[in-house]
Amino acid sequence: MNGITLTLRLLHHGEQHLAGELLAVAARHRTEHEVHHVAKDLAGWSREHVERLAGTGRSYGLELDPPPSKPSQALLTMVRERAAQAVGHRSEPGLLLLRDLRELHLDATGNSLHWEMLAQAAQAAKDTRLLELASSCHPRTLRQMRWTNTMIKNISPQLLTSL
Repeated sequence: MNGITLTLRLLHHGEQHLAGELLAVAARHRTEHEVHHVAKDLAGWSREHVERLAGTGRSYGLELDPPPSKPSQALLTMVRERAAQAVGHRSEPGLLLLRDLRELHLDATGNSLHWEMLAQAAQAAKDTRLLELASSCHPRTLRQMRWTNTMIKNISPQLLTSL
């Protein structure tokens, strides 16, 4: 396995993870309409990235799974949340949302770094296919980061000063 295939594998895993986490956050905060709807849309972008990475990976000898047809990660998260509620471990909803947005931001940031690494490797290798993939997917990842950052900026002042 060379560096390019390793980066493709890391990106595939990262985008798949981010898609699942976005869906879980959308489900967990369904009463926060902006979070619910935007997180679902952003999860669709990551799922598309997973599909494209799986297709590209085949050209490099990688067997990367396409995204699952059912978002099982979101279901697992909901089961955990309900189990925690049943035994009385319920977090303050605002703090939970802030934590979730922070985790989403860190996941998107990791993916962004991998997209940048892939783009740089593609330029060095003069691989136009990889460069096109990174150039079309990375801007969406940057938008995912900007959304989480904006949401954190908007909710944290009031939330953190009112505790």
